[in-house]
Amino acid sequence: MGIIIRLVITAVSLWIATLVIDGIRLTTDSVPGKVGALLAVAVIFGIVNAVLRPIIKMIGCGLYVLTLGLISVVVNGLLFLLTSWIAGRFDLPFHVDDFWPSAVLGALLVGIVSWVLNMLVPDGDD
Repeated sequence: MGIIIRLVITAVSLWIATLVIDGIRLTTDSVPGKVGALLAVAVIFGIVNAVLRPIIKMIGCGLYVLTLGLISVVVNGLLFLLTSWIAGRFDLPFHVDDFWPSAVLGALLVGIVSWVLNMLVPDGDD
């Protein structure tokens, strides 16, 4: 049950990012299409983060130390762009225009909103 709640929270975070940031678009008009696309993109985003983030942290640990962790902002933006690219390959109506400011700000916003919502909504694991 916890994974479904986290999936919905990520989808809500992505939806908020499409509303707030101009360079992130959800290009469908139907509500069921938007909900389905956001849930699918949330799954893609979760898989990309679960698979690539540990590999990137292990390989680039020197850069993380050297930049005091600020490189993670760049990595998050790149992973967000990768999620948009993968969503495009699956013909999902989700698109991130460019790296700066859309991908970086979008990744930051999704991370912050997800963190706040995860703190507010119990997931049943506690």
